[in-house]
Amino acid sequence: MTKRSAAWLMLLASAVLEAVWATALGQSDGFTRPLPTLVFGVTATLSMIGLGLAIRSIPLGTAYAVWVGIGAALTVGWAMATGVEPFSMLKVLFIAGIVGCAAGLKALPAAKPGGKPGPVWPASGTVE
Repeated sequence: MTKRSAAWLMLLASAVLEAVWATALGQSDGFTRPLPTLVFGVTATLSMIGLGLAIRSIPLGTAYAVWVGIGAALTVGWAMATGVEPFSMLKVLFIAGIVGCAAGLKALPAAKPGGKPGPVWPASGTVE
């Protein structure tokens, strides 16, 4: 397994954990229920660590978009499957769009080593 493939697997696992912590957050009742609060804390931490490790090999913007997109899609899908949210074909269509966009980002070619970096945006907002 290549370093890049391992990073993508780490990112996918982190996105799944994002869906778990988001669901646990909803069940924690404002952090008043101990078990969902504990699940939230552990999975949020692991999810962030996994995202941090993945961005060693995957560009931050791509990794974050995939992490958020997959996590959100899984969270909504789980909520519909468990009856927390009503099922809607439009929701399914839009979730499929999110997943399709994440797959598209994964399918893009990797940046070439030693490639020229993009513009630098200093605090002044002008490109150097």
